[in-house]
Amino acid sequence: MTTTVPPGGITPADAAGHAHPRAGRLAALWRGREADARWVRPAFLALLAATALLYLWNLSASGYANSFYSAAAQAGSESWKAFFFGASDPAGSITVDKPPAALWPMALSVRIFGLGSWQILVPEVLMGVATVAVLHAAVRRRFTPAAGLLAGAVLALTPVAALMFRFNNPDALLALLMTVTVYCVLRALEDARTTWLVWAGVAVGLAFLTKTLQAFLILPPLALVYAVCAPTTLRRRLGQLALAGLAIVVSGGWWVAVVELWPASSRPYIGGSQANSFLELTFGYNGLGRINGEETGSVGGGGGGGWGETGVDRLFAGNIGGQVSWLLPAALLLLVAALFLTGRAARTDTARAAFLVWGGSLLSTAVIFSFMAGIFHEYYTVALAPYIAALVGMGGTLLWEERAKPLRSALLAATVALSAWWSYVLLGRSADYLPWLRTAVLIGGLVSAAVLLFVVRAGRRTALAAAALGVAALLAGPAAYSLTTVGEGHAGSIVTAGPAVAGGRGGPGGGPGGVPGGDDGDGGRAGVRPPTGAAQGAGPGTAAPPAGTGQARPQGQGQGGFPARGETGGPGGGGGMGGLLDGADVGAEAESLLERDADDYTWAAAAIGSQNAASYQLATGEPVMAIGGFNGSDPSPTLARFKQYVADGRIHWFIGGGDGPGGGAGGGTSSEITAWVQDEFTPVTVDGVTFYDLTAEK
Repeated sequence: MTTTVPPGGITPADAAGHAHPRAGRLAALWRGREADARWVRPAFLALLAATALLYLWNLSASGYANSFYSAAAQAGSESWKAFFFGASDPAGSITVDKPPAALWPMALSVRIFGLGSWQILVPEVLMGVATVAVLHAAVRRRFTPAAGLLAGAVLALTPVAALMFRFNNPDALLALLMTVTVYCVLRALEDARTTWLVWAGVAVGLAFLTKTLQAFLILPPLALVYAVCAPTTLRRRLGQLALAGLAIVVSGGWWVAVVELWPASSRPYIGGSQANSFLELTFGYNGLGRINGEETGSVGGGGGGGWGETGVDRLFAGNIGGQVSWLLPAALLLLVAALFLTGRAARTDTARAAFLVWGGSLLSTAVIFSFMAGIFHEYYTVALAPYIAALVGMGGTLLWEERAKPLRSALLAATVALSAWWSYVLLGRSADYLPWLRTAVLIGGLVSAAVLLFVVRAGRRTALAAAALGVAALLAGPAAYSLTTVGEGHAGSIVTAGPAVAGGRGGPGGGPGGVPGGDDGDGGRAGVRPPTGAAQGAGPGTAAPPAGTGQARPQGQGQGGFPARGETGGPGGGGGMGGLLDGADVGAEAESLLERDADDYTWAAAAIGSQNAASYQLATGEPVMAIGGFNGSDPSPTLARFKQYVADGRIHWFIGGGDGPGGGAGGGTSSEITAWVQDEFTPVTVDGVTFYDLTAEK
């Protein structure tokens, strides 16, 4: 059928778009590129929709997830000053131990829609969907639509991604910004456009305001690839890199400059530091301390004992392997194969540059994660997920397109076979977890590999069927882990994806929560919150009412919220590290006690450790001072200053219990404050928790 073009070159379809601009834009959104097959854009939109549905499923089961950050988001929704600094409470006693960028989307959501589980966690879900979209765009731009879709699917189904894009730690925003950074660098590599490289610098600067120096892990390979491969003169390349560096300094340094220049007496204490300095926090506790294990104020040490053994196999071992490594062997093999196949390409070849950028980002981050002696948690590995997914999408389709050549088909078959075997190994680490699946994955992968090995002799339909079988086999394991992950609630400071496995290596003592193998010591997995009977259809932020009542309570409050008393090890405190890694169960009587006359005080209460304080703040909606910050070991406030607060009538209650490293032998002033309160004030027990009325001395 021939379309008649009217004068002026406007087709009837164009005319319809001009007559109805919105309809035209929607049609263009659905249609995509003119050169694409009809299935391409619908498949991409279906990928985003499926990712959103997966990550939104059962979202409120996690309650407030990590109450440490949820309380800071609540504080930021009530006070712009707390918002700017990332303070733990609206009155601004102390900040979280990270820059505040990751808190800002949550705080704005809470300010607009009110406090609740969905209001806290939906922004994280949107970051996950955005990361899949950006990754797809980056891969699709140079490679095929199938490459972009495969990369996006691999990322969406990576178990640690399904965990962290439904959780409120900074890692979700960090993963998005790192993916955006790579996308901008790849755009700059196409035609040496300075604007794109500057935007990459801006993304890195914002990532620095999300998780400090982790944002810089991929800078060396990105800078090196651009300096070598960009299609312009060396002098201009170096000048552009200098401008990108300036963009990093400006976009990430403005906040640091304000904080450092702001009078310390009128801003919150910088949590995680020992000298009330963000620069000290950046280069110490959150910087070099993570590498060498010498983290002043930390709850544990490295050296191979505190945070799991280091080494080249760290990302493959125990609990960590099931978080992210399903297709890591495939990504590494495909990277080597792609660099071999593009070895004779021109210096400016964009395909090879893409493999160098994604591969360099993967290797530089993986090496640091493998050998860092300081704090290391399994969920950190979400940073690797976009890099792995991109290499699998690009490398797999590159070999598929050249499958007629024996070497290419052999490499493709080897990749599928290796990945199927590795999935078999990972699934076997949890003996009772879908035992049939590991066998099916192995058989399906080996059958696919056998056909792909001789793909030249097979017909197109047979080859396509083998490829589809291979993709299904390789994604089945991580998909099952991801479905298990979204079916459970996750709360606390240390969380893991998938089922419990033997030999966890990521947390203190070898596994999350201090128990080898990823077990929390109470028969369940650390960080996994069993369903609390959340009422279906009750709306975001609600849970089933406590027994004997007919009233739903917000997530995180009392019996209906997080964390449950059984999960934190005892009333009011519990949990790993003296109760500092998990929150407290706030009973109705304790809630009522803190709310009484709360408006007459700057802080309704004070508690040792941010997690304990956060639980009471989220339950009551009233400011609660976190003494000693996250670990209870920060020297904030000093005993003298705390006494002055009490003398001025600014704090009503002191909540006993929960003293860990900072309250005992870990330094800081938490133990001094606790001892003084116990000597000067009379204890009362409410809901199994000891409270001290700081307005009534003995």
